[in-house]
Amino acid sequence: MVYEGLLLTGVLFATALPFGVLTHTHNALDNRHALQAVLFLIIGLYFIWFWSKGQTLAMKTWHLHLQQGSGQLPTRTRAAVRYLLCWVWVLPPAILAWALSFTPSALGLSWAVWFVAWYGVAQLRTDKQCWHDVACGTRLVYIAPAQSPSSSKPKTARR
Repeated sequence: MVYEGLLLTGVLFATALPFGVLTHTHNALDNRHALQAVLFLIIGLYFIWFWSKGQTLAMKTWHLHLQQGSGQLPTRTRAAVRYLLCWVWVLPPAILAWALSFTPSALGLSWAVWFVAWYGVAQLRTDKQCWHDVACGTRLVYIAPAQSPSSSKPKTARR
């Protein structure tokens, strides 16, 4: 998730900068809701595009692959549903914090507790899949990198 967030930072910057220039935004509070909506859509497009291909850039690094239960690549519709359901990782603590006027530290603590609980429920399942994957019929699988014949030979040091 951290690596995915790092990559998304670049995508979001590449979106927010032209948005700010085109809308003549001079203050971070100007056009805040419009920018949030645009970024939500851009993040969605990023994930839907890459998930429908089976992997995001970060998933390739960790050899993770997203597929339907049948082993096929997810459709764009299924990837879009997964994107919306993935917001359950973030929204409940944010809504609770908004409703109860949490301080930033209380929001962070509630998010950490929610994250651990959400991930913990997945660990109780035999297939270790999170609720959003179960609900939309997808699953994350690890695919070991293929070793080439030359990589199995021991390398000798040069003198």
